[in-house]
Amino acid sequence: MKKLFSILFILIMKFSLLAQDKLLSLDGTYQDKALVVYNPPQADGFGFCVNRVLVNGEILPAAIQSAHFEINFKLFQLKKGETVFVVLEHSSGCEPRFVNPEVLLPKSTFRCTAISADKTGIVNWTSMDESGSLDFIIEQYRWNRWVEAGQVKGKGTKAANTYRFQVTPHSGKNQIRVSQIDNSGVKRSSQVTYFSSGLPALKLSPTKVRDYLYFKAAGKEAKTKYEVYDAYGNLLKIGLSSKVDCRNLVSGVYFINYDNKTEKFIKIAE
Repeated sequence: MKKLFSILFILIMKFSLLAQDKLLSLDGTYQDKALVVYNPPQADGFGFCVNRVLVNGEILPAAIQSAHFEINFKLFQLKKGETVFVVLEHSSGCEPRFVNPEVLLPKSTFRCTAISADKTGIVNWTSMDESGSLDFIIEQYRWNRWVEAGQVKGKGTKAANTYRFQVTPHSGKNQIRVSQIDNSGVKRSSQVTYFSSGLPALKLSPTKVRDYLYFKAAGKEAKTKYEVYDAYGNLLKIGLSSKVDCRNLVSGVYFINYDNKTEKFIKIAE
C-alpha cells in the first residue's frame, strides 16, 4: 500500500509539473536556416526556462540548457519549403522568445514560365520554384501605374503550378503581370503579357455635374472601374459601375480615372 501511494504521489507531481508548463509556438515554412531561441533562467534561478522543444510533434534531439540555442531543422530531414510548427514547453515565471522568427517566413522565389490573357480578361500563368505559399498579386497597367486587380494564393511548391484569374478589361491594349511581396518588402514581378479587349472607348458625361456622372460607349451606359480624386489628390470614391454618385461632393474641381484615361470634371451646386 505504501508503494502504491508513492507511485500515485510521483504521478500527481508529474502532472502538476506539466500543468505548470506554458507553451510558445511558431509556424512557418522551412527556408534552410536554423531558428534561434533566447532561453532565460527560470524564475528561481535554477536551470533554464525551456523544458522541451517540439518540431512538427517530434522532440528536438539536441541540448537546450543554455541561454541561447539553435533549432536545426536538418535533424528532422525537412526539405526547403515544407511547413514547420515549433512549440516551446517552458516553465511559468519566465519568457523565452524566438530571436529570428523571420527565417520561417516564405521568400518570393517564383519563376513565371508562362503568362497569357485573352480578350475577356482571363489571365493564366505557370510558376515554378516557389519556396513557400505567398499571394500572387495580379496587376493591370492603367492610369499610368500598375493597379492591383486581385490576389491568388500561391501553392508554394517547386513543381510547375498553374493559376487563373479574371481581370476587368479596359478599351484598347491591356497590360497584365503577376507579382509577389515577401517579408523583405521587395516586389518581384513576372514578365508582362498584352491583349486587346476589342471594347469601345468610353466617354464621360456631363463634365459639369449636379448628381450623377455616366460612362457611355456608343451612346449606351457601360460599366468600368473608376477612381475619383479631389484637387489635392485625395482618393474619395472607387468602384465598378456605369455611373458615379456625386451628390455628396462639395462644389469644386475633381479628377476621375476610368476606362484607361484620366479626366477632369466640376461639381456644381444643386
